[in-house]
Amino acid sequence: MKKACIFLAPGFEEVEALTPIDLLRRAGAEVTMVSVGTDRTVTGSHQIPVTADALFEEVDFEAQDLFILPGGQPGTNNLKACEKLRTLLEEAEKKGKLLAAICAAPTVFGHMGLLKGRKATCYPGCQEGLTGAEYLEDRVVVDGSFITSRGVGTAIPFALSLIEQLFGKEKSEEIRKSIVYGHETT
Repeated sequence: MKKACIFLAPGFEEVEALTPIDLLRRAGAEVTMVSVGTDRTVTGSHQIPVTADALFEEVDFEAQDLFILPGGQPGTNNLKACEKLRTLLEEAEKKGKLLAAICAAPTVFGHMGLLKGRKATCYPGCQEGLTGAEYLEDRVVVDGSFITSRGVGTAIPFALSLIEQLFGKEKSEEIRKSIVYGHETT
């Protein structure tokens, strides 16, 4: 079974977190919502409280295939400030694990210097935070083990791309059709 972790920090963007969780679980992934704080209940940027599956210290990260950072503010800044998360992401990158971020969150990778020489995207106006990357305006950009996306409006294509990276194009297409997303005729 493919495993993914999504990291929730106070002020995360709810749609950007819950859409990938939902669609990845539909595809058969085991997704763990991880609180980077001291409480399992994490309140998003639109005051929606979400109960994480685990605190950071409770997760076996070695068994994970994919690490996801939702955007939102101050969520992105709280992720950026989390030293244990940054250390984990550096180790995961060295091991070639999939690293994904949406909206402002790709700037976490940029801040860490992980995007040097790569193509990436992010929320319009945040591109200065993609240190060393070639900025693209595509909805989703996949470059090696990095998957980046632009914002709430790209949450579904982002999630479908994550499914494709974990399970292949056929599974991604199956989930796309099952949620009646795009390419449908009336």
